[in-house]
Amino acid sequence: MAGPSRRGFLAGLLAAGMAPQASWADLGDPAYLSAGKSSDGRFLLAGLNHAGGILFRHPLPARGHAAAAHPTRPEAVAFARRPGQFADVIDCRTGAALARLTPPTGHHFYGHGVFSPDGRSLFTTENAFESGDGRIGIWDASDGYRRIDDHASGGIGPHDIRLRTRPDGQHDLVVANGGIQTHPDSGRAKLNLATMQPNLSYLSLEGTLRDQLILDADLRLNSIRHLSIHTDGAVGFAMQWQGDLGADLPIIGLHRPGAAARLMAEDDPRLRNLNGYGGSIAFSRDGTQIAVTSPRGGVVQIADCTTGALLRERRLADVCGLASDANGFVVTTGQGLLAQLSTSQADRPPHIRARTDLAWDNHLIPIA
Repeated sequence: MAGPSRRGFLAGLLAAGMAPQASWADLGDPAYLSAGKSSDGRFLLAGLNHAGGILFRHPLPARGHAAAAHPTRPEAVAFARRPGQFADVIDCRTGAALARLTPPTGHHFYGHGVFSPDGRSLFTTENAFESGDGRIGIWDASDGYRRIDDHASGGIGPHDIRLRTRPDGQHDLVVANGGIQTHPDSGRAKLNLATMQPNLSYLSLEGTLRDQLILDADLRLNSIRHLSIHTDGAVGFAMQWQGDLGADLPIIGLHRPGAAARLMAEDDPRLRNLNGYGGSIAFSRDGTQIAVTSPRGGVVQIADCTTGALLRERRLADVCGLASDANGFVVTTGQGLLAQLSTSQADRPPHIRARTDLAWDNHLIPIA
């Protein structure tokens, strides 16, 4: 007797609820997500391979900022630029719009989010703008991205949020509370510079504050904005100075819970080239180096995580998106470039991997 056909076998799996689930591999293993704008002025989210080739595009209703990639399913959440009122959930395999998340009345999104390790929950940074409190929204990604709850972010103006694995195997939500109070009625105006106090907060997934870093008083205008988490648990943070420019202001910091912050390249005059603005931050794969971009300065700087010294900088107009790969760092620009930066060859100029007609936005999000 002949064995069962493949079609019959798959039908049996479907009936038993055991059919293989779609994965990122079904799209050709995209490496990155990035928001962007096309030459005709339309906003979108794109998936890129390692070479910078565009594997998929999805339209967005307005300018995007960052994105979150589901840990297993080929789904992405594209977040609006703050003060944003949408987060689009996209099936990247089919292009279908699975959901549009809208924050509760009195809240707006801050441009970032992260999935829980099992992919069942999505956490979003939000502003409860009438009270000025930072909140972390919680959405059920296993039930149509239904809003479940929210909890305190640990400060004002939560922007970036990342997941960190603790030595005990538990997980922290690491939140960059920039300290800046805003209100949609005032657009992007900063309403509390006289009293602002940024912090880096470590929360349990349920919202318990486990640890918190508060900068020294003379750095309270250094808004903590963007994060990178190395696999060894180290946290890198990029800051944006809200005071007068001109001093050698630290823009990159390193931290571990229970320890003091370590600021990179202090007193190096080249810090001025960042123009007080850290756009994106990333550790090298081995954790020995950390890079920061500045679209305002048109520069990428790379520092040594052990000595704190600034190793090198590279000029690249309108550079902001940043990630690491096996060969060093990868950056994107508002002029449509994806470029490679070496971590070992100090004098090697950026290698342009791809040129597109898209203006890439602030962040280059790795897909695990």
